[in-house]
Amino acid sequence: MSSAVDKAVAALEMLPEDMQESAADYLLMQARKFRALKSAVGEGLADVEAGRTVPWDLEEFLAQARQETKP
Repeated sequence: MSSAVDKAVAALEMLPEDMQESAADYLLMQARKFRALKSAVGEGLADVEAGRTVPWDLEEFLAQARQETKP
C-alpha cells in the first residue's frame, strides 16, 4: 500500500468505531468530487486547445442580463 493509503487507514483506525464508517464515506465522497472536477477541467482544457472557446466579455454579459430583466 502507498504511504497515503497507510496514513488514511491509520487515521480511520484512530477514530471511535461508530465514527469510522461516516469518516470513510466522507473521504470517498471527496475523492469522487475531486475526480469529477479533474475530469471537467480536462474537458475544458481540451476545448481551449481545440479552439472551441471564445473570450468572455463581462461588461457585455452584464448589459445583456440587464436588458433581459427590464420590465
